[in-house]
Amino acid sequence: MTKTVHHWIGGKTVEGTSGNWGPVTDPATGEVTTRVALASAEEVDAAVAAAKAAYATWGTSSLAQRTGILFRYRALLDARRDEIAGLITAEHGKVHSDALGEVARGLEIVELACGITVQLKGELSTQVSSRVDVAAIRQPLGVVAGITPFNFPAMVPMWMFPLAIACGNTFVLKPSEKDPSAANLLAELAAEAGLPDGVLNVVHGDKVAVDALLEHPDVAAVSFVGSTPIARHIHTTASANGKRVQALGGAKNHMLVLPDADLDAAADAAVSAAYGSAGERCMAVSAVVAVGAIGDELVGKIRDRAEKIKIGPGTDPASEMGPLITAAHRDKVASYVTGAAAQGAEVVLDGTGYTVDGYENGHWIGLSLLDKVSTDSDAYRDEIFGPVLCVLRADTYEDGVRLINDSPFGNGTAIFTRDGGAARRFQMEVQAGMVGVNVPIPVPVGYHSFGGWKDSLFGDHHIYGNDGVHFYTRGKVVTTRWPDPSEAPAGVDLGFPRNH
Repeated sequence: MTKTVHHWIGGKTVEGTSGNWGPVTDPATGEVTTRVALASAEEVDAAVAAAKAAYATWGTSSLAQRTGILFRYRALLDARRDEIAGLITAEHGKVHSDALGEVARGLEIVELACGITVQLKGELSTQVSSRVDVAAIRQPLGVVAGITPFNFPAMVPMWMFPLAIACGNTFVLKPSEKDPSAANLLAELAAEAGLPDGVLNVVHGDKVAVDALLEHPDVAAVSFVGSTPIARHIHTTASANGKRVQALGGAKNHMLVLPDADLDAAADAAVSAAYGSAGERCMAVSAVVAVGAIGDELVGKIRDRAEKIKIGPGTDPASEMGPLITAAHRDKVASYVTGAAAQGAEVVLDGTGYTVDGYENGHWIGLSLLDKVSTDSDAYRDEIFGPVLCVLRADTYEDGVRLINDSPFGNGTAIFTRDGGAARRFQMEVQAGMVGVNVPIPVPVGYHSFGGWKDSLFGDHHIYGNDGVHFYTRGKVVTTRWPDPSEAPAGVDLGFPRNH
């Protein structure tokens, strides 16, 4: 029987009233398993109103109250992580181990939020002038919103709302309508941990809901993770409506492999980084740049490893890669592979047309490997967001870095080499926000911040870490002068010697 996902507003499930519903499929079978309510602007307004009402008390709540709830929340998430991962696999399709890893990375930010007392310490300068002190403090913004993508339905929301509410804000989450169930469970567990009603709200929807949040006068800030065109729209629209914005966009992440690299390690890294989570992640390595004469050997090693990856339903413990989120996305990814040869690439592995026995209607695609790809081909220029790895050739280190820096994206990048001097030059010269040295997916740990450069980020703040705390708070400086007690008015005796 098809289940229904409703909104979570004011600490309880609220049935959708717009009359619009979205289908949620099991990517492994292609069957519609769930329908999700798609909010109207009025329903978004109700969620924002609940958050605004809750802010009246949550915004002035004690740090001890907030962290106490977050510690309990962390324990509940840890105890229910397998259940959360199961929802992710059922609606996104990623294998269970990948889903568990996603929950673990989200938990890192909850743990960071548990230590918010240290992050929110202010600054004090005494005696800047005679009996004058200056203090700098940080205060919450009010109601903030998060708009999150389908590829990490638990992790990316947890990159946002734990820090936001720890800082004293209230939150309205608009998750992807393609895999909405995990978001509701995260909100339910927060309520179980003692989070007051209205502090965290989940409203499902499509562009109608997104635009309502971007234009709402009571929303002070918007966080977004998704594709570059949508990130640009989010930034432009929300900024025009006077909101603070962090909008993380798409990527074309390069891995530069120098001639001295351990090619076995580089091939292992390329396969896991390109094909893990079916390539549906903004930090996937989608372009390997082979420098010098190592290209043929490296491609051979990548091919040998890729051919052994087991593709199947995420519920099968033997599966190493699952299906893509929708049939339409599968077909779009396949089109880049079928068109690659015509644009000059050598198709080493063609994953199109792949099926899994017993799951023929699933959104399946195999692993594709394209060699000698041109920088003006569609497969290189576009973010494919699927299990397609492009290999490009460069004669020198300088040629490789120039190729990477010419890309309009600047999310993440990596270098594989045994030479420390080359690695140091690369990390200083490459134009990307996150750099790995012999690390293929350099996603920072929770207490550092995640974010790219160029068309991979719109706004001034990266997400989580110190940048996240700064994004969800605003600074205030207080300058204070108190008269000396000896200057008390006549007739008032404070017990201090008088100077007159």
